[in-house]
Amino acid sequence: MIPLNLAELVEVTGGELHGCDDPAAVVVHGVVTTDSRECGPGSLYVARVGEFADGHDYAPAAVAAGAVAVLGSRPIERVPTIVVDDVQTAFGRLGRGVVDRAPGVRIVGITGSSGKTTTKDLLASVLSTAGETVAPLNSLNGEIGVPLTVCRITPATRYLVVEMGARGIGHVEYLTRIAPPHVAIVLNVGTAHVGEFGSRANIALAKSELPKAVPPDGLSILNADDPVVAAMAGDLRSRVQLVGLSPHAEVRAEDVSVDKLGRAAYDLIALEGRARVSLQLSGAHHVANSLAVAAAALELGMSLDRVAAALSAATPVSRWRMEITERPDGVVVVNDAYNANPDSMRAALDALAVISTSGARWAVVGGMLELGPDSDREHSAIGSYAAGLGVDHVVAVGEGARAYGAAEWLPDVDAAHEFLEARLQPGDVVLLKSSRDSGLRWLGDRLAATGEWAEGGRTVGAEGAVAAVDDRPDERDERTVAP
Repeated sequence: MIPLNLAELVEVTGGELHGCDDPAAVVVHGVVTTDSRECGPGSLYVARVGEFADGHDYAPAAVAAGAVAVLGSRPIERVPTIVVDDVQTAFGRLGRGVVDRAPGVRIVGITGSSGKTTTKDLLASVLSTAGETVAPLNSLNGEIGVPLTVCRITPATRYLVVEMGARGIGHVEYLTRIAPPHVAIVLNVGTAHVGEFGSRANIALAKSELPKAVPPDGLSILNADDPVVAAMAGDLRSRVQLVGLSPHAEVRAEDVSVDKLGRAAYDLIALEGRARVSLQLSGAHHVANSLAVAAAALELGMSLDRVAAALSAATPVSRWRMEITERPDGVVVVNDAYNANPDSMRAALDALAVISTSGARWAVVGGMLELGPDSDREHSAIGSYAAGLGVDHVVAVGEGARAYGAAEWLPDVDAAHEFLEARLQPGDVVLLKSSRDSGLRWLGDRLAATGEWAEGGRTVGAEGAVAAVDDRPDERDERTVAP
C-alpha cells in the first residue's frame, strides 16, 4: 500500500479518530483488509457489519496480528479507530484517496456479463511483463472488492487492473469514481443477473457506465462481435477501438484453430502488424477476451511481439474457470463451475464439444441463478443446446437444474458423485458448469481428486486445482468473515 498516516486517513474518509493521541505518528503501510486473518504489521482492518457476523468483534484479533488501526462504525476500546457513518462509503473514499496519491498508475477497467475474471487475470499476466501490476484477487469486483484492490498499489505500481461488476444501474459508475479508468474494456452484454436488472437493455446501460467514464485521451475497447457493445461507441468521449473476429475490428483474430484440449491459437492482427498467439486457456471464447487484452496492452505501450508472447505464456490463475484435470485413469475433468449464465454455459459446452476424446462427453450442470421469470425457458434452451452439440450425457444436479430437461436428474452433489464415479470410463470428458451457489465446483474437485490422484494426476489449469481451499465468502454474500 502507499503509506498513509491516521491523520491522512481521517481526512480522506471523513471520519473521526478515537483511541489515538498522535494520528500523524501512526502510519498504515501494510495490507488493507476486511478479514482479520489477513492482518499483519502496519495493516488497516476494515470492520464490516454483515449478515452473519460483526467485524468489530474481531478488531482485537486484527490488532494482535499487527493492524495499527480499524476503520469502523463505532469506537473500539483500546484500539485506534476511524469512526465513520458508513464503512462501505468511507472505504470507497479511501480507495480514491490512494489512487489520487499514485498519479503515475494507469488504470484499466473491465466489465461484461461474463469473462471478466479470466480477462483481468490474462491482462495482469501480460502487463506484469512490462511493469509492476496490481489486479483483483479472485472475483473482487464490487463496492468492497474494488477498494481492496486499489489499496494494494505501491509507489512502484505501474498498472492497476480493476474488474467492475454490477447488480444495478449506477453500480459501475460508482466504481469508476473510486478507480477512474484510462482504458475501459467491455466484453459482452448477456442475460446474467437479468432477474436483478429487469432487462438486457438495463444490463447494457449498466455496462456502458464504464466506457462513459473514460476521458477523451483514453481508450474504450469494445467487442465488435456483440452488437449491443459495439453500439456503445456512439455515446463516448474517448477514443474507441473495436476488437473481435469481425473484419471490421481493428484488433482481430484470423486463422483460429484449437488443439485437443480446446486451447485456441490464432493470428493477432493489429495496426502494428501480425503475430501468432497460442493460448493456454481452454475454450474458443477466450479468443475474444485475449483480443481485448491485446488492445489494452498495445495502448499502454507494449510491442505487438511482446504482447503475443505474453498472451501465449499466460496460464489460468483463478480457480474453477475451465480448470482441466487429466486423471491417471484417463478421465478428463473440466471444472468451470464458479459462475454460469446462458452465454457462459453455451461457451463451456462449445469447449466441451471440441475437446478430443476417445470416450463419452458428459455435461454436469447446476442451476443458473438470477435469471428472473425466463429462468425455466433459459434452462430448457441450454438442455437443447447441449443435445444439439452431440453431448453424450447431460446430468442435472439440484432443484434449480430440473428445467434443463436432462436425461438424468440428481438431487444433490453427493448423489451426483456416486452416480458419475460408477459410470465414468477411461477416455471420457466431464464438464462441471453451474452458478457459484449451486456448488458443483466442489463436485469437480472431488472428481478430480478421485482414485490415483496422488500418484500422478495432472492439472492443466489454476495452480493447486484440487488442493484444500478455504472458501471464504465473497463480497456478494454481504457478510463479514470471522477469523
